[in-house]
Amino acid sequence: MRHVQGRARRTGVAPAAVLTWAALLAGCSFGGSGTLGPDGAPGKPPAPEDVIHVTPDDDSKAVRPGRPLRVDVPDGRLRKVTVVRSQDAQESPVPGHIGADGRTWRPDEDRLALAATYTVDVVALDSDGRRSARHTTFTTFVPDRRFIGYVTPENRAVVGTGMIVSIDFGRRITDRAAVERAVRVSARPPVEIRPHWFGAGRLDFRPERYWKPGTEVTVDLNLRDVQGAPGVYGLQDKTFAFTVGRSQTSLVDAATHTMQVRRDGRLLATVPITAGSPRNPTYNGKMVVMDMRDVTRMNGRTVGFGGEYDIPDVPHALKLTDSGTFVHGNYWSPDAPGRINVSHGCVGLRDVKGGSPATPAGWFFDRSLVGDVIEVVGSTEKTVAPDNGLGGWNLTWKEWKAGSAVK
Repeated sequence: MRHVQGRARRTGVAPAAVLTWAALLAGCSFGGSGTLGPDGAPGKPPAPEDVIHVTPDDDSKAVRPGRPLRVDVPDGRLRKVTVVRSQDAQESPVPGHIGADGRTWRPDEDRLALAATYTVDVVALDSDGRRSARHTTFTTFVPDRRFIGYVTPENRAVVGTGMIVSIDFGRRITDRAAVERAVRVSARPPVEIRPHWFGAGRLDFRPERYWKPGTEVTVDLNLRDVQGAPGVYGLQDKTFAFTVGRSQTSLVDAATHTMQVRRDGRLLATVPITAGSPRNPTYNGKMVVMDMRDVTRMNGRTVGFGGEYDIPDVPHALKLTDSGTFVHGNYWSPDAPGRINVSHGCVGLRDVKGGSPATPAGWFFDRSLVGDVIEVVGSTEKTVAPDNGLGGWNLTWKEWKAGSAVK
């Protein structure tokens, strides 16, 4: 009997509980606005794209670099924004910041990269405090034409104090100011370094005076996606560096057939030379060693002298100009150095066939660096053009600075 009564008591409680919950639900139904949102707010949450606005639109293609990347929540506030750029098979975060009002996100760098995929993930709260999340992607324009800069000197080189940083773009640059701003040349210890354009495809940098020995120079090419000409964009984000070695300058006097070699201001030697003949005189002016070759072929046909000469094994050759001026060993006119000028514009030093470190040419070659300055005086020829090789030292500092495209 006690067993039956116990069951009856439990049965009597259940309807009351059901009525109580029914009353609560009825109260919610009559007094609220529908179902509960994820954070407990009433009402059905809106679609994520209605809460979170992302520009460019989801799945956009070929977005141009001038289009802005924006995330906005007109009614609510942002909780978290994550943007990732995928480019050249590498992913990198895109830094940015949420505005003071909590409704906007902007990237720190307001220019989109080319040939990249952007992924945008956003978490926000709407005006009723409900959580919303959105995931979008878009891809940027892939240009058909690119340009790169070929830098002189080589990365990690040790060079002479006359080295000029020269960048050859291989394409015609019409927006020179934009490209110039994207290249930075710095030195340690610091020194003022200025740019100078030679035509539409070459940009050089130098200080007012020769570099101090021991200077470390860094060249930053921030050319990636910089528009150098209509439809032509840069490809590189690359850094080059070189170190300036000891100071050595040489003074060639074509009239006296001598070359004085000075190291750190001290005279090392006076070397007999033969310069360009009266018919083919050597350029006057300051020239910089651009390249050094133990042996090279010199063919007059390659520099406008026809078949006047073709020597397959010129020893100890130091290149000074693009037009073909060298300081080199001379074994075919052993009596000319110190007495008479017989070359086609080069500076010849006594040497032997095959070259020897014991000859004047071998001695000078072994003590030279790319970047050393060789100055010629006493010739009947004009001064070498500043863009013929690294001839920029023949311009005054005022003339050099006037060659910048950034005014």
